[in-house]
Amino acid sequence: MTFELFIAARYLRAKRRQAVIGVVTAISIIGVAAGVASLIIALAINTGFRQDLQDQLLASTAHVGLERAQADGIRDWRPLLERMQKQPHVIAASPALYEQVLVSRGARARGLQLKGVVPRYESRVSHLLQTVKAGSADSLKASEAFIDGTQAPTIESDQLAGAYPPIILGQDLADDLGATVGSVVLVTSPQGELTPYGLVPKYKRFKVTGLFKSGFYDYDISWGLVRLEDAQALFGLGDIISIIEFKVDDIYQAPQIGTEIENAAGAGFMTTNWQEQNRSLFRALKLEGVVTFITISLIVFVAALNILISLTMMVMEKTKDIAVLMSIGTRKGQVRRIFTYQGLLIGIVGTAIGLVVGYVLSYLGGHYHWIRLSAEVYSIDYVPFAPKAVHGIVVAITAIVVSLLATLYPSWSAARILPAEALRYE
Repeated sequence: MTFELFIAARYLRAKRRQAVIGVVTAISIIGVAAGVASLIIALAINTGFRQDLQDQLLASTAHVGLERAQADGIRDWRPLLERMQKQPHVIAASPALYEQVLVSRGARARGLQLKGVVPRYESRVSHLLQTVKAGSADSLKASEAFIDGTQAPTIESDQLAGAYPPIILGQDLADDLGATVGSVVLVTSPQGELTPYGLVPKYKRFKVTGLFKSGFYDYDISWGLVRLEDAQALFGLGDIISIIEFKVDDIYQAPQIGTEIENAAGAGFMTTNWQEQNRSLFRALKLEGVVTFITISLIVFVAALNILISLTMMVMEKTKDIAVLMSIGTRKGQVRRIFTYQGLLIGIVGTAIGLVVGYVLSYLGGHYHWIRLSAEVYSIDYVPFAPKAVHGIVVAITAIVVSLLATLYPSWSAARILPAEALRYE
């Protein structure tokens, strides 16, 4: 231990004539610890929200989507699907048909994002079918003749046989409708039929064969899955899909991979990716993280002011000690370092305590889901915590640098003490 560090540590441990200095020093340490712990917890929550939302989104949707620029659907999609699956960075591809419909059961009705899927392809791109909690997703298996293109879309065959085509609904949507596995719901399409009486909405009855719970409220309250052939027949579109969805090997390179897929598909196609579709959400989370960091950093700033006050009072109390040290040969630079080290010790001790408290509380909060939320507002039903080591490094450096800046004036004042003046009346 160097001479300056030894003196600084003794000054912090020694009993003082003025108890208020010790109290201010303790408050300074507690303030730094509180600021650091608050920053760790706030950043863990922000990261947890971002990570959980991203995981749930990517588990339920594709990374990249290929569709026609004119929004008229993709015809002859089977050879295109086969060709696109062989593109670099593409892990899997799946055809899908999206339409907005109305689903009702009795007097209850809700808007529904209906998705027509081929399960054997869909399960490779997303995990939505794996989240079926009641019933089974096996009912959506399309016939091999349809997949091969030798069978036209039909929905009447099930109903002629006295059965209804299957549909899988989100758990929250089913609860709103009062539907359970085995219930029959009415799906009304805005793609109406032209009759002598004008345009009449087209509707079909489906049997609920499964309920999924993705954990992402927006999907659980507004999505439904049917067989691709049933969706095509309901909308009267023929053998057409609206999009080919892709799972890629690097989710953060989705925009670049999407451009490559778009070029490979040829003219008239465009791609979207998960980052574009959820840009506003993740931008808001990023901005919230920055604002939270700045706001809670004010706690560390207040603690730094306490350090400045504590050291200034310490210099006033130790004026004679400093004069004696300087009279026996201690240089001004050494005196400055004594009080700089003293402030740094306060900052380091407070930072260490804050890091331990922050990470422990973040771990416990994430593990036991202490704070519950309304899924309707936040899309998830608890506050997630995801502490990262890099956050601890950034917060620790910030706290120690702020503590160091708070030592500049007191250490400079201590070095300006004149031994003769300080000891004149001793």
